[in-house]
Amino acid sequence: MTVKISIDCMGGDHGPSVTVPAAVAFVQREPEAELVLVGREAIIRAELQKLNAEHHPRLSIVNASEVVEMDDSLEVALRRKKDSSMRIAINQVKEGQAQACVSAGNTGALMAVSRYVLKTLAGVDRPAICTILPNQKDGPTYVLDLGANVDCEPLHLHQFALMGSALVSAVEGHARPTIGLLNVGEEDIKGNELVKQTAVLLRADHARGLLNFYGNVEGNDIFEGTTDIVVCDGFVGNVTLKAAEGLGRLIKGVLVSELRKGWLNMLGAIIAQRALKRVSQRLNPSRYNGASLLGLRGLVFKSHGGESAYGFEWAIRRAFEAARHDVLSRIATSIAELMPQTATAHDNNEQKTA
Repeated sequence: MTVKISIDCMGGDHGPSVTVPAAVAFVQREPEAELVLVGREAIIRAELQKLNAEHHPRLSIVNASEVVEMDDSLEVALRRKKDSSMRIAINQVKEGQAQACVSAGNTGALMAVSRYVLKTLAGVDRPAICTILPNQKDGPTYVLDLGANVDCEPLHLHQFALMGSALVSAVEGHARPTIGLLNVGEEDIKGNELVKQTAVLLRADHARGLLNFYGNVEGNDIFEGTTDIVVCDGFVGNVTLKAAEGLGRLIKGVLVSELRKGWLNMLGAIIAQRALKRVSQRLNPSRYNGASLLGLRGLVFKSHGGESAYGFEWAIRRAFEAARHDVLSRIATSIAELMPQTATAHDNNEQKTA
């Protein structure tokens, strides 16, 4: 089965110099993938020529005359740049020309344009950004929301749990993935009202056998792999993500610096070269690149804007796996079956007053 993905080639800090090599590498590695490269055709074609891939049978180009810059406002992205590579790539999904879209562009613009073009799934109040982080069990911990919604209500976190459960069930093959609610302690009495009220909803679903709610978890549980999924509001999630990325860079920098101090350290590094390489691979943040925008009527994946071709290829991989495992329909089914009617009513009322 061929999976078709549209690529916003102009987005991110590096644009086609990263996105096109990543696309070429991915189709060469994955025979069931077909990629639509969206952006300024002349620039994309020049990059393909450098890679001797201009006539690759599973690569096509769709021209877009505009680019959403990293510092563009939402108004510019939505109203003034209707022929941007970001918007055209998302339109490919809406029109059924692609099963998923990948962009390294401005996160706020990507969420706004995606929501405007694709709309949200029935019963979903707000889309959420979900990514994976490494854990001690050598597996992924899925975390959401990571910044799309800084102010949330319990029903929003409840929806995030439902969408995250459907995603992990489809991609990882876990029939009942465990869900943790990020808090300042494991005890039920701890946390703010948002967390306490959300826990009530999740415990009720657990009692009915609808979700596998583990309970409250703390920040360290993300990296210990205590649960498959960790749910939080976008403010907390984004701070957690940025802190984890900063810590990862710090550890790598300190390790490299210390290993270069003196010939004994350098000799030790040579002896432990294979182990150090495996550690580097396991903790390389590029391997975990590619956050999904859950809750939309289409699959959209966000790559870090400053990623290398290696990292962007991982984002394409995430989109490919989600499309291949039919994540979208599984999330829609979960929401339709499990979401209380009150949430749908709240969503409709909010849209009327918007």
